[in-house]
Parts: sequence; structure tokens; C-alpha cells
Amino acid sequence: MTVTNLRPNLNHWQERVDMAAAFRWTARLNMHEGVANHFSLAVNDDGTRFLMNPNQVHFSRVKASDLIEIDANDPATLEGPNAPDHTAWGLHGGLHRACAHARCAMHVHSIHATVLASLADSRLPPIDQNCATFFNRYVIDENYGGLAFEDEGARCAQLFSDPKQKVMIMGNHGVLIIGQTVADTFNRLYYFERAAETYIRALQTGQPLRVLPDDIAEKTAQELETYPEQDERHLNELKAILDEEGSNYAS
Repeated sequence: MTVTNLRPNLNHWQERVDMAAAFRWTARLNMHEGVANHFSLAVNDDGTRFLMNPNQVHFSRVKASDLIEIDANDPATLEGPNAPDHTAWGLHGGLHRACAHARCAMHVHSIHATVLASLADSRLPPIDQNCATFFNRYVIDENYGGLAFEDEGARCAQLFSDPKQKVMIMGNHGVLIIGQTVADTFNRLYYFERAAETYIRALQTGQPLRVLPDDIAEKTAQELETYPEQDERHLNELKAILDEEGSNYAS
């Protein structure tokens, strides 16, 4: 779905619209954190220029035209009138400088992913299809060092050294999801939260878990990775719902 650029002086309009829709839906799912948390999307070849939500604007109010464009290599970024949140700059700036394969990044403190990140064992066993999606495809950060200012952001970025691993379970913190596009990344964010919820609720029963064998979990993960167009169709449906409701996200 292509959206007409209502603000012709702004570049990357379609990407802005997709990002705004992801913010709005994340808020609707109650996966936001008030006016904290942040998403970013690289807009140049090496990934060092990126779009990001403005400082401490609620996800439910973010519009395409609100997104700020940041240069990860510009040390004066925090001095401008539209400076990003300091932790957003630390985490996402560090990520886009170090990981060219992280074109889009979404960081939230969603409830079930954060519960998982708070356990002494933060692994996500493949107990259902959604959990199997992430089999061998996440990394656990065991060394939380406080708010994600520049040093902490740079440390976290180094953990994404394996391009196959697109989820960071941030111990004592939350979750960081990366991907190639907004649709790819939001779809992964959505299903990781669903998977974490299934696992946490299964633990609450106190009953033994039915864990898939490694070969079946890997087969399932590979099949879902190549499932055609699911991520794009997911985001397009969300935008269609927002459009039918008269949302101003694409303005």
C-alpha cells in the first residue's frame, strides 16, 4: 500500500508511514512504555542515517511527519533542538554504527518479553509454533549495565554479531528486535511477545512443558522465515484498519 506524501519536503515518506503505523499499533497492544522506548529505521546504504521517534512522544500520537532523521556519526546530535532521547541515541546510534544488517530496530519493555528477561534462565524453549520461530535466533544479554547511554548501547550492539540472531533478550531490561524493514521487524516483535506470553503462562500452570525436538524446532523456524509476504500483509492490514478509523498516523 503506497501512501501519498502529504509533506513533500520530507524524505522517505513511505518508510515514515510504516513506522508511524508500527508505533500506533504497539501502543494499541499495550506494548509501549509511556513516553519511553524507541524504534529506528536506517535510510542510507551503510545504515548510519536513521529515522526515529521524537523525544518522549507517546507512541499513540506519533505521525509520519514527526519522525526525526539522525546521523549516527554526528556527535552534535544531542545538541540540536530536535535531539532524540539520550538512551535512544545511545542504543540505536550504537546499533546503526556497528550493525549494517540491523536496518530497523524496535526496543520495548513489553510485559511478557520483560518477564522473560527477568528470569535467571531467559531462554525461550520451543513449546509451540510461535516459540519455535525463535529457535537459535535470539541472543541473551546477561550483563545489563544501566540506562542505555552510549557505552551501554555500544556494548549491546556487539551482541548482534550473528546476523541469524535478530532478537536480543535484554536481561533485566526488555527486548530489542532487528530486521530488514518495518514490516519484518514489527512482525517479529509481535510474535516474540506472543511467544513469551505463551511460555510465561505455561510456566504458571506448574505442569511439565511439552518441548519440541531441536530438529523440528529448527525446521519450523526455517519454514516461517521463508513464509511468503506474511510480514508485509500483517502491516498492510494494520494500516488499513487505522485508515478506516480515520487515524492521522500517515500525516
